[in-house]
Amino acid sequence: MADCIFCRIVSGEIPATIVARTPDAVAFRDLNPQAPTHVLVVPTKHLAGITDADDDEGERILGRTIRLAIQVGKSLGLSEGGYRLVMNQGNDGGQSVFHLHVHLLGGRRLTWPPG
Repeated sequence: MADCIFCRIVSGEIPATIVARTPDAVAFRDLNPQAPTHVLVVPTKHLAGITDADDDEGERILGRTIRLAIQVGKSLGLSEGGYRLVMNQGNDGGQSVFHLHVHLLGGRRLTWPPG
């Protein structure tokens, strides 16, 4: 999608600090980190949000996107202390970029409730 910033990062049109990449997903550092470690993991295929993943293909995309988030958490040394994966859906859910994505947050004790 031409006007989607995450699609443009996935394609390499917009530079980002890439942490990991698979054929199905890309992980990169958030420009406005909310924790010492804040990585965004996005599928390479554009889906506007979680509700667009409600089919077999969406299940595959979600699984592979979350799997990359888990692998990045391990590679960054966050597994032992813990981390949080967050997915927002729609305006009321706090979604600001309408390309499905997972926030990987860690590096400090995270509080609850989040917002």
